[in-house]
Amino acid sequence: MAARRDRVLIIPCSGIGKAFGTIGREAAYMVTDDLRKDCTDTICLSLLVMGDEEARKRVRDKAVITVDGCPTACARKNVETAGGTVGAALRVVDTYRQHHEFKPVAIAELDEAGQELARFLADEITAVADKMMEGDHAGTSEA
Repeated sequence: MAARRDRVLIIPCSGIGKAFGTIGREAAYMVTDDLRKDCTDTICLSLLVMGDEEARKRVRDKAVITVDGCPTACARKNVETAGGTVGAALRVVDTYRQHHEFKPVAIAELDEAGQELARFLADEITAVADKMMEGDHAGTSEA
């Protein structure tokens, strides 16, 4: 069995003012604050964008899951630009395609449908993080 990792970074997109960006951030917080608070963490994507050296070092030293709200894939691209390796790149739109009955309407404050999508996505992130903590390569979804 591969060595266990100490912590997995989950980096959601910024996506301010976009429902899928808000869902991605909410799902990341569900994981880091509740579901796997002992083995996951997050950093603000804008720190990477601005070239913050401490943030860049963290993405180079840790296993990383990115969560992007749109096809632009800013989270994934900025982690890679910072020298990090993306262990898994998840997209909110893929979760929505699997659960299209939950169409979010609200943006800044998620409505019930948005919260449901965030919960489904948080479960996906948790499953991937668990595999990464065990040292398994989770695979990368192309964003």
